[in-house]
Amino acid sequence: MANHKSAVKRNKQSHVRRIRNRSNRTKMKSVIKSIYTAIEENSAEKAQEALLLAIPVIDRTAVKGAMHKRTASRKVSRLTRRVNNFVAQAQA
Repeated sequence: MANHKSAVKRNKQSHVRRIRNRSNRTKMKSVIKSIYTAIEENSAEKAQEALLLAIPVIDRTAVKGAMHKRTASRKVSRLTRRVNNFVAQAQA
């Protein structure tokens, strides 16, 4: 445990940030999971809607600092590719 006043404050700050980041990451993961669920249900429309809802959530997570912006960009890119491939297969 921290003994100095500044170290105690730093410990409190890191705890608050950890909880906030965890909350943001959890929201992001659940939104991504909804995309996978829609794909498993073979619903192209639901998958596209879920993707449109997920992109801003992922970007917001990066802006708030819970993840790096390039990591967020990579996730969006991969999810978009997956949904687009799924829709193309569903139409064929």
